[in-house]
Amino acid sequence: MSLLLTQAKNGGIKLNNWQQFKKMFMTQLKLTLREKQAWFWGIFFPVILMVIFMVIFSDNSDDEFKTEVAIVKEHPNPTSDMLFTQLSQLPILEVKSDKPVSRKQAEKWVKNKTVDAAIVFPETEGGGQFVILVNKEEEQGVTTQVISSVLDKFVQQANLTAVGATPSFDVQFESISSGNADLSYTDFLLTGMIALSIAQGGMFGMVDLVEMRRKGLIKRLRMTPANMGIFGLSDMIMRLLFSIVQILLLSLIGVFIFGANLYINYLSLAIVFLFGALSFNALGYFISSISTTQNAYMGIANIFSFLMMFLSGIFFPIETMPEWLVPVSKVLPLTYFAEGLRDSMVYETGVMSSTLWFGIGILVIWGALSFLAGSLLYKRKSIVATR
Repeated sequence: MSLLLTQAKNGGIKLNNWQQFKKMFMTQLKLTLREKQAWFWGIFFPVILMVIFMVIFSDNSDDEFKTEVAIVKEHPNPTSDMLFTQLSQLPILEVKSDKPVSRKQAEKWVKNKTVDAAIVFPETEGGGQFVILVNKEEEQGVTTQVISSVLDKFVQQANLTAVGATPSFDVQFESISSGNADLSYTDFLLTGMIALSIAQGGMFGMVDLVEMRRKGLIKRLRMTPANMGIFGLSDMIMRLLFSIVQILLLSLIGVFIFGANLYINYLSLAIVFLFGALSFNALGYFISSISTTQNAYMGIANIFSFLMMFLSGIFFPIETMPEWLVPVSKVLPLTYFAEGLRDSMVYETGVMSSTLWFGIGILVIWGALSFLAGSLLYKRKSIVATR
């Protein structure tokens, strides 16, 4: 491409596409760097968001799971004494009192949430039912399910012991990973949060275009020989720089603060990151083209962000969703962006992976359609505005 300036028909100077891109890119970069809100929404807000979700969802705590319970044994006998001793020795249960308490006291503790649950022993020595008392608000909670499971296994073992039977089978739990053996849930969550932050940066980062159109700047730009497609592309590339800062900053925080482990294939990561970031910038460009006010822009962007946040496998695998939601997840771009980042940052997947390129293909389709539609809408609206 020639970098020479050519004379326009009106006697002025006409810039070719490359020169237009350079001037537009530098202008938008300077405007963005001067805007403090851009720094917050583009850099600091994703960091804050990631830290919040990492603290909530990550498993970086070294403490073993424990639950506090009360034991009710209103009719003491040798069998109940033995069961109480054995139950108290289970590492997962922390008995509130060294001695059994009355049912009235146990119910009071459960109502006040002083304990997670109370276990009531059978009234007779020969057998009977164990009763678990839980707060109604916690009836479907994870802790309640754990206590119920532990007590069920304990009772089964007690029944076998009572009849003198020896268990012939046992269950041992092991986990394997397609990546490095040191991988943990924190690693998966970190890459998901990086994908979410970059996606939100792209979708929310184009809101300034709406303000430019409201002030008539887009109309004035259209009256010049400027190419509107290059104008949108230059803004997208500028946002790409913010995404690079994001992925570096978020990765450092995840590794050094939350103890995440990353095993990166840098070539795969560069490809996935480039196409993913540009695709979401294009989506933000499209949203700005159909929004007449900043409030409308933020509303549309929030809808997209909310749907993809919970349907794209950021916090939990897509396979755990209801079957009717899985097809929805399969068409969302964030699903493939998050999977691509995990493949390249956690599993060290190479560029020859067909799965990796399938996801990139979906991102390219989303980005291309969004960019073309946004450019067309900007062109048509600008033409109408000049008439």
